[in-house]
Amino acid sequence: MAQAEADFPLQFSVDYPDRDLNRLTTAFRIFTAIPIAIVLATISGGPDFSWAERDATYAGGLSAGGVLFLAPLLMIVFRQKYPRWWFDWNLNLVRFENRVGAYLFLLRDEYPSTDEEQAVRLDFPYPDARNDLNRWLPLVKWLLAIPHYVVLLFLALAALVIIIIAWFAILFTGRYPQGLFDFVVGVMRWGNRVQAYAFVLITDRYTPFRLNP
Repeated sequence: MAQAEADFPLQFSVDYPDRDLNRLTTAFRIFTAIPIAIVLATISGGPDFSWAERDATYAGGLSAGGVLFLAPLLMIVFRQKYPRWWFDWNLNLVRFENRVGAYLFLLRDEYPSTDEEQAVRLDFPYPDARNDLNRWLPLVKWLLAIPHYVVLLFLALAALVIIIIAWFAILFTGRYPQGLFDFVVGVMRWGNRVQAYAFVLITDRYTPFRLNP
């Protein structure tokens, strides 16, 4: 079990800003993040709409759809394939989500890039669906991850309190206390592992219960 945890195929890190952070943008972070949050929302899922005309029903949407889950699941189950461009979409979307998250959580004060990695690094390998993934396991991974959802709920509440404390610390000292920084990064890492296992479907290795790499 220890070896499986050590080998979990996802790497996530955020460079600690060992310098004074921008106090002005920190003070108004919830507002400065609005434009990039809107951009993220348009590609992560938006409102759908539908209308009927005579005997036909039409449907549409305002976004590109977010992380691809059901389509890769069906391909793994029925074809034992994970199309590379679907994987690339998921990887780059999750990277973008984490850059926006790191900015919102005050971990960095560089404005999130839509394409450059910046100081937020996330990577996971392209899976060999035929040889490395059980074709039936994607049907229940979301269910097997329920214990993690419960733990992450409490960790997210703790992280919210820590982010508020860090907000005051940055305003008064210009610095994000490193112990608090490491905890928030650890919660993000844990959440990314669960997403990679249960929804991005890149591994069958069960997510470890830990904050550290």
